[in-house]
Amino acid sequence: MRAILATLLIALAAAALSACGGGAEAPKFKLTDVSGAGFGKELNLTDHHGKPRTLADFRGKVVTVFFGFTHCPDACPTTMVEMAQVAKELGADADQLQVLFVTVDPERDTQKVLAQYVPSFHPGFLGLYGDAEATARAAKEFKVYFNKQPPKEGTAGRSYSVDHSAGTFILDRQGRLRLFAQYGQGAEAILHDVRLLIRSS
Repeated sequence: MRAILATLLIALAAAALSACGGGAEAPKFKLTDVSGAGFGKELNLTDHHGKPRTLADFRGKVVTVFFGFTHCPDACPTTMVEMAQVAKELGADADQLQVLFVTVDPERDTQKVLAQYVPSFHPGFLGLYGDAEATARAAKEFKVYFNKQPPKEGTAGRSYSVDHSAGTFILDRQGRLRLFAQYGQGAEAILHDVRLLIRSS
């Protein structure tokens, strides 16, 4: 987690130095601006409809990417509820936002499970999954940490949990990683910055 935050802070510092060079005034984001970061450029997974997906499929929309799992008791459902609130508040602009939920637990989060879980928050949201190798590649590309924990003593083998980074990555309509929302920053800040990206990109 420290390595992830350090990378994001370095990207933020680089973006700030770039902004000092003049030109048009940069948008005043509430979230962490990671524009110019050298990661978060691609995904190669399958959506909960069974369709292979890459980030290029969503060009023209602002895209949010969150890594989690359906058995997550707190951060994942909280984040998805916040994103549903953002979509609702966007009104007619909601069709310019694509929310992606990437599972870090493909063993349990099958296509069928994701198809039930993800649209329960909003019908336009998409769940993405892959095999263990594809999941690891996706997490590495976004510098996301995850680690399967052994089941507690006396519980069934599939009752394990997964530790994972809890934050949301936001890409602009050109597919460039622009923002990082730490868990707990809330729907209002995300809504503010998504609106800026919809209007400016």
